[in-house]
Amino acid sequence: MNLGIIAQAAGLFAVTNIDDLLVLALFFAQGAGRKGSTRTISMGQYLGFTAILAMAGAAAFGATFLPGVIPYLGLLPLALGIKAAVQAWRHRNDPEEQRAAKAGGPKILEVAAVTFANGGDNIGVYVPVLATAGIGGMTIYAVVFLLLLAAWIATGRYFATRPVIARTLSRWGHILLPIVLIGIGLLILIKGGAFGL
Repeated sequence: MNLGIIAQAAGLFAVTNIDDLLVLALFFAQGAGRKGSTRTISMGQYLGFTAILAMAGAAAFGATFLPGVIPYLGLLPLALGIKAAVQAWRHRNDPEEQRAAKAGGPKILEVAAVTFANGGDNIGVYVPVLATAGIGGMTIYAVVFLLLLAAWIATGRYFATRPVIARTLSRWGHILLPIVLIGIGLLILIKGGAFGL
């Protein structure tokens, strides 16, 4: 196995997914105290990231449909952020415990959608790398990415369970999550030039 490709894959994953740590921490804060939330978030993260790899792999083999679609991926986190903002507004006067109970934990498809949309720009970075890596190199990249994703999930969970961070996210997470999701959505839309922005 080529150690150079493994090191390149690890570096590429870390650089392109650093922003995902905040989103993961927010999801873990939202799911705090709920049975199965770690599994749900992990499954959603793997589902979304696998879709990113599939799209990047398809584009590396010559699929040409991606450039026009990627900017519109921002609609996913934007819609989820607006939904979370409306829910936070409706329950703004509820006590913290009651608000948390009504919010519910993150859903697999919501996590997957945010992961996929947030990784839309990653596809653009991964395509040329995968296209020049060959089948063997692509396989190494995919395996390294998927292994590091587990470390990313564990790190996001770790951040969300640190007492200071957990208290902050518990108190402000219902406000931060919609802001972050709406921000990600708008950034993807604007950066990609969707709707002529």
